[in-house]
Amino acid sequence: MAVVDLVMPKLGESIMEATVLKWHKNPGDTVKMDETVLEIATDKVDSEVPSTAAGVIEEILFKVNDVVPIGTVIARIKTSVAGDETTGSAGAPKALVAERVQEAVVVEKAQPESITYKPQTGNGTSNRFYSPLVLNIAASEGVSMAELENIPGTGNEGRVTKKDILQYVSGRKSGGQRPETRPQSETMVIPMAKVEQQSSTGNQQLTTYTGNVEVIEMDRMRKLIADHMVRSKHTSPHVTSFTEADVTNLVQWRDKVKKDFEKRENTKITFTPLFIEAIVRCIKKFPLINCSLDGNNIIIKKDINIGMATALPSGNLIVPVIKNADQLNLVGLTRQVNALADAARNGKLKADDTQGGTFTLTNVGTFGSLMGTPIINQPQVAIMAVGAIKKRPMVIETPAGDSIAIRHMMYLSMSYDHRIVDGSLGATFLTAVAKELENFKADREY
Repeated sequence: MAVVDLVMPKLGESIMEATVLKWHKNPGDTVKMDETVLEIATDKVDSEVPSTAAGVIEEILFKVNDVVPIGTVIARIKTSVAGDETTGSAGAPKALVAERVQEAVVVEKAQPESITYKPQTGNGTSNRFYSPLVLNIAASEGVSMAELENIPGTGNEGRVTKKDILQYVSGRKSGGQRPETRPQSETMVIPMAKVEQQSSTGNQQLTTYTGNVEVIEMDRMRKLIADHMVRSKHTSPHVTSFTEADVTNLVQWRDKVKKDFEKRENTKITFTPLFIEAIVRCIKKFPLINCSLDGNNIIIKKDINIGMATALPSGNLIVPVIKNADQLNLVGLTRQVNALADAARNGKLKADDTQGGTFTLTNVGTFGSLMGTPIINQPQVAIMAVGAIKKRPMVIETPAGDSIAIRHMMYLSMSYDHRIVDGSLGATFLTAVAKELENFKADREY
C-alpha cells in the first residue's frame, strides 16, 4: 500500500490561495484517477480538483470554507500500488508524483516573495511587504495594519510569515488583547434597527442602523472581488487618463456587415473584438504597457493575452482571458469573445480561462456609462475602459473649411500603475488606441 498526497493545485501566477467550496468525497470513499474530489474557488473562478491517484480517501485535512495556500496537502489517498522505487500512485511514475508535489511546495515557500504589496499606513512611511496569505489572516483575525507593522518577521528581509502572524494571533487571544477599533469619528453608529453580527474573532458585536433597512451579507465571490480590488489599490498608485474617439466609420462598418457576418460565421460580431484588435496593435508599438512588476524587476510579457471584464447574472464581474490575441484575426477574436462570454454567463469557465492576462479591457458603455476609472487587474499594469457610443454634433475640419456633422463619439479611459507607466506613455498609448479606432477602414474585409 502507498499513500499519495493531494495538494492544492497551482491556478495561475497571481493566485496564492483558494477556498474549499465542497467535498465530493469523504474519508473511506473510493476514488478513480482524475475523478473530482472537491470544488474550490479563487477570486477569479470556481474550479474542480481531480484525484491524482486511484484508491481510497484516507484523510481530508480541510473543511468547507477553509482558505488553503497553493501547494498545501489537502487530502491523502491510499492506493493499492506498493510504494517501491518506480511507482507512487496508480501506476504513475514516482518521480512524476514527487515532481508535482515538489513544484507545489516551491510555490508555497515562494509566497512571501511573489507579491510585493505595499500597505498604506497612518504615517505613510512603511515599506514592508506582505503576502496575500498574511493579509487574509490579518483581515480574518481583526489584526489592524498598525498591529501588523509591529509584528517581528522571521522571513526573508524581516518579512512577516504565516507562522509569525499565527503566533501573534494566538498570543493576543491568550493575553486577552483586543484588535484596535476605529476612532469614534470614523465610525457611523446610529441607534435603532439593531443587527447582531459575528465578528472575525468569534465575539458578538452589535452594529446599529437607522430606518427601514435590509442587511445582506456579501456572497463569496463579492467578498473575493472586494479583497482583490482593495489589494490592487494598495499595490499600485493609480493614474487615469482620458480621451475620446470618433468611431463613426467603425459603427457604420459593423452595421453594414453584421447580418452577413452572423450568417457566414454563425456568430454575432460585437464592438468588443474590434476594440481588442485596436488594443493589440498598439501594445505591439508600446510593449511596456504589457508587463508586470516583480520587486524591482519589470517583466515584459511577450504574449499578448487580453482580459475582458464580463458581467455575470449575479451582478458580479469576472475577467476571462483571450490568449495570444495578437495571433487571431477578427473572426477568431469574435469567436473567442463570444465563447468566453457565454461560458462566463453559464458558469462554465475553466480555471485556465481566467489566467495569464497581460492587459484588461472593460466596456462600461454596455451599462450606459460614458466613461469610468477602472481598477487595475493585478499583476497587470494597465486597464482600459470604453464608454457608450453616442451621437454628437462635432466640428469637422476639411480643406474646404470647417463644418458641423453628426458623429458617433466614444470616451476612452485607462488606469495605469504609475510605478511603471508614466503619464506620457499612458496618454500616448491611450491616444494611439483612439487613433486606431478613428482610422478604421470602412471598406475593409473581415
